[in-house]
Amino acid sequence: MQNEFPPGPQPHPLVGNLPEFRKNPLEFFTLCARHYGDIVRYRILNVNVFLLNHPDWIEDVLAGDHRNFMKGRILRANRLMLGNGLIINEGDDWMRQRRLVQPAFHRDRIAAYAGVMIAFTQRLAASWRDGETFDILPEMKRLTLEIIAKTLFDADISSQAGVVGRALQIFLEEFAARTGNGLLVPERIPTPGNLRLQRAVRRLDKVVYRMIQQRRLSGQPHNDLLTMLLEARDERGNRMSDQQLRDEVMNILLAGHETTALALTWTWYLLAKHPAVEHRLFAELDRVLGGRSPEVTDIPNLPYTDGVLKESLRLFPPAWCITRVALRECEIGGYAVPAGTSLSVSQWVVHHDPRYFEDPEAFKPQRWENDLSRRLPAFAYFPFGGGPRRCLGYSFAMTEAVLIIAALASKFRFSLAPGHPVVPWPSITLNPKFGVRMIISRRMPLS
Repeated sequence: MQNEFPPGPQPHPLVGNLPEFRKNPLEFFTLCARHYGDIVRYRILNVNVFLLNHPDWIEDVLAGDHRNFMKGRILRANRLMLGNGLIINEGDDWMRQRRLVQPAFHRDRIAAYAGVMIAFTQRLAASWRDGETFDILPEMKRLTLEIIAKTLFDADISSQAGVVGRALQIFLEEFAARTGNGLLVPERIPTPGNLRLQRAVRRLDKVVYRMIQQRRLSGQPHNDLLTMLLEARDERGNRMSDQQLRDEVMNILLAGHETTALALTWTWYLLAKHPAVEHRLFAELDRVLGGRSPEVTDIPNLPYTDGVLKESLRLFPPAWCITRVALRECEIGGYAVPAGTSLSVSQWVVHHDPRYFEDPEAFKPQRWENDLSRRLPAFAYFPFGGGPRRCLGYSFAMTEAVLIIAALASKFRFSLAPGHPVVPWPSITLNPKFGVRMIISRRMPLS
């Protein structure tokens, strides 16, 4: 971190450079916020970026004048995989898409999905052997991918989960590689990484287009998202093309499994590091479930389990940073923001801010008791984003994660494999750089 700027309030100091940012983006953002305050200007190559660290100003961007801010250029450059789906589309087209997809995430539908969530979790658990050691992240990705495919597209892709999961992982790896050096290499340039990405997208397209075609030809009734999309018509009465359907399915497959799998992985890591929290979680599960499988109606009776998940999302938010670009000149926090300026808001930074969370580095699920969520400023805790573009599947993800934690922690204990480093590393999501190797042990109910 460069320190050539005078002390005192510095709303827009130019700090940092590419090597400092690449070395550890989480540390870079944290130091920017702690040293320079709630509005910091840093420079990456020839691009000035404003880092906003106050909930009120984050709200201005994500919820207030949200139409003046579009997705960042790096995310928008990934159209080979994402197409024109919900993740990167903008404006009225995005609003129409969201309205079409939103009914699939209604509370009653999510409750109906709970049986699938539990059944697939039990199927995964049945494949584990007592005492074996493996990286827990691929296991969680496999599980959440199969759940999202079955619940929203009525497709059991268990036989293809390896192919689909690997292709999605290649996208994430190449996204990081294409952007990690600060230079956005266009997808059309035939670099080895881009060619690898293109092959992965072709494999995914084959699976997704086959799913769409089979559904068109089946003639069987299905009450799922894919059927809604197939039957949806725009204001002119036109149905979605296969390309549009493909884009939406691809966006939901990616967003619907990656972040939840990471949330679960970080939860198992934190529980393994904090035996007192783990013991209290086990006690709640044993008391409420009594050895049976959890059901969606159990969730209100599992407040500590819910707090464990919320605290994990606070300490290790899978979506660790959001970037927007100002379309018009505006004002934030009393400072002028020129048109075209990039603005970053970091869940990692704000979730670790002692102004909002006492002892912010500690893992304390009990802090969520007595409605902490309602007492916090609106954007002091925003693991799923916020405003109109808040993650559409946040209720789905929370329900799914609580049920998976309850189902697995009722039967197993997760211990960290000795000597294996666990390092949070921010790419498009907050991943463990070297995975999280864990020893899986069956447990008996607490006496």
